[in-house]
Amino acid sequence: MLVWRRIATGVRPVPSPAAAPLTWTAAAVGAAAFMGLLYALDAGDETGFALAVLSLLAALLGLRGRFTAAPGTALLCWMFLNVFGTAPTGELSWAGHRDPEWMACLLGAALLGTVTGRIAHARAAYRRVTPYDGR
Repeated sequence: MLVWRRIATGVRPVPSPAAAPLTWTAAAVGAAAFMGLLYALDAGDETGFALAVLSLLAALLGLRGRFTAAPGTALLCWMFLNVFGTAPTGELSWAGHRDPEWMACLLGAALLGTVTGRIAHARAAYRRVTPYDGR
């Protein structure tokens, strides 16, 4: 037999994701800081390592970001990688053989982080819901 029960008060809802401009600001600052650190360590030509770390940054920002922030986060990370991580340094360029793959990698990381964050927050909120015992 199905019994309806009230949900106990004091349940915390799923946390709201961070606003897109906040996520984009964090992406720009984080990518700039990482690329600056890479050049300070004299490893500016390590594009594979830079792509991996910027993908990790995009995924971490996606954990607390909105789905609408993912494309902008990927674009900002790609711009810093393209301008400071590839020759000629300081110029934004498009190389058809590598840049679509880099964009797809960064966008996939940002979306994966966002999906993971939303699922983790929803599951945590679901576990906090307890039935009302009538007291």
